[in-house]
Amino acid sequence: MKTKTLITIVLLMSACILSAQDKPQPNPVKQEQKREKIDAMKVGFITNQLQLTPQEAQVFWPIYNQYEKEKRDAMKSRATERFNAKTNSDKMTDKDWEKLADDEIIFAQKMLDLAKKYHAQFKTVLPIKKVVLLYKAEKLFRKELLKKIKDRNPNKENPHKQKG
Repeated sequence: MKTKTLITIVLLMSACILSAQDKPQPNPVKQEQKREKIDAMKVGFITNQLQLTPQEAQVFWPIYNQYEKEKRDAMKSRATERFNAKTNSDKMTDKDWEKLADDEIIFAQKMLDLAKKYHAQFKTVLPIKKVVLLYKAEKLFRKELLKKIKDRNPNKENPHKQKG
């Protein structure tokens, strides 16, 4: 009887420990709310940095939003491919690895093609100085956003930071 009780307690404790180690799944609604908040901050930041007039903003933002959507779609597709490769890496053949490497170059080219396509469109609706300021503002916004995230979580190490 004591052995049965002891085994039950050990199993329950093990189950509690294992369930406590499970990572919580991200809430898609919360993720979308965060994305919307970041997007709103970005709109305000870029509008301010470029000092867009109401007329410029009216023609610029639909183009920029489409650009961001196409970039996000491409990145989401790439992330899915990379996740699949990571989870199946032990089963991948040299041919699979080659396709993964080739897909990285294809992705880079796709991002470049998008940048060139939308660069031409931005030049039709904004003065060239503001187009240049746009690229600078995007980089500055990313930098500021990463700083805010880092400041909010000072104990978390950057998973993308290279060690050594």
